[in-house]
Amino acid sequence: MQNRIENALVNAVARAEHGAPPRLGSALSYAVFPGGARVRPLLCLAVAEANGEAASPLAEAAAAALELLHCASLVHDDLPCFDDASERRGKPSVHRVFGEAIAVLAGDALIVSAFETLALAGMTAPHRLPALVALMARAAGSPSGLVAGQAWESEPSVPVAEYHRAKTGSLFVAATMAGAVVAGRDPLPWRAMGEKLGEAYQVADDLLDALAEGSEGGKPARQDEKLGRPSAVAALGVDGAVAHLRALVAGAADAVPECKGAATLRGLALQMAERLVPVRFKQSAA
Repeated sequence: MQNRIENALVNAVARAEHGAPPRLGSALSYAVFPGGARVRPLLCLAVAEANGEAASPLAEAAAAALELLHCASLVHDDLPCFDDASERRGKPSVHRVFGEAIAVLAGDALIVSAFETLALAGMTAPHRLPALVALMARAAGSPSGLVAGQAWESEPSVPVAEYHRAKTGSLFVAATMAGAVVAGRDPLPWRAMGEKLGEAYQVADDLLDALAEGSEGGKPARQDEKLGRPSAVAALGVDGAVAHLRALVAGAADAVPECKGAATLRGLALQMAERLVPVRFKQSAA
């Protein structure tokens, strides 16, 4: 699966880079490669495979689109007007290398590239394309997608659950539901799994922010406290946040609908959702 995702991303970025202003093209590649764990696209392909769609251009395009949207959100999230983060994925953030203007444009271009990638592959299964585009648009925009999640940080008061569902959960919901759509299945039963995984990843990210040492998290730590952001650690304490994470992980596994690959997906959910817990805390808990 990983090779399929990387190939699809290479092709998508190459289309966006070809003939582009050189610094913009370089920023696009820098923002996407080398990537993180590619959790969202892997989840999408895993759901598709569990539903009998082992490989298809549309599945790979949906997976790549999810990662392009995720990368765009990271570029924008790091900007000085938001987190002003100096580091991402263990290297200087895009705006630190290319400047703020190019970073804004690179994030925008990655969002456009996500939808272009879907549109091009959609010609192989045009009857499934409208549902996929609608899913991705809801995950990316307003009122409850990535844009809305970022916008909540500019409000005087933040409804924590709604903020986390938008900023983190939206792409997980899109991943599980898109995997069902590309396989020709009803996506609605797959929403709950995506919601639980998204919330679990947010709690894990809060733990990472609070407990990571040095560059363990690939980005600056203690940002939630510094910026006054709501956090599971602030609300529940470390032990409470870990207990909540484990409950969400179990809930995500339980939420996998019955399908041919349900057992494999439940195992994947358990594996994926705890990957962000800081190593130091895992060792002490063990």
